[in-house]
Amino acid sequence: MLRRLISTRSGWVSVPLRLALGIAFIGHGAQKVLGSFNGPGLRQFTQFPAPFPFMRPAWLWMGAAAASELIGGGLVLLGLLTRVGAFLITCVMLTVIIGLQWPRFFAPEGMELAVAMLGMSLALLIAGGGPVSADRFIGGRR
Repeated sequence: MLRRLISTRSGWVSVPLRLALGIAFIGHGAQKVLGSFNGPGLRQFTQFPAPFPFMRPAWLWMGAAAASELIGGGLVLLGLLTRVGAFLITCVMLTVIIGLQWPRFFAPEGMELAVAMLGMSLALLIAGGGPVSADRFIGGRR
């Protein structure tokens, strides 16, 4: 199971995807969890309502979304368990697109950026971390 999670393709296309997606989600996650970059912080963010009625208690789901952004971004940036990090980001982006931004496509409050981030995370789910990743190093193929 671990071997499948850390397997990666040798192509370099996943490296810039990882770097861009990881930096973006570490920043967004740090806003929500730590209150960095003028963000709300975890206490305030977990008071927001959840996007779907079945998400109860809302504070738990909102906390999970914030942690998924920060942890998923860190994993993707390092290329450590890249597919796990990309999966966390994919779940958050699908929730944002369907639960908060649908059917608006263009900014402000549109889903075009979330769709782009979703595409990047799906590409990493398929390809893995690439040649310059912790996954590649752990897998023993340098």
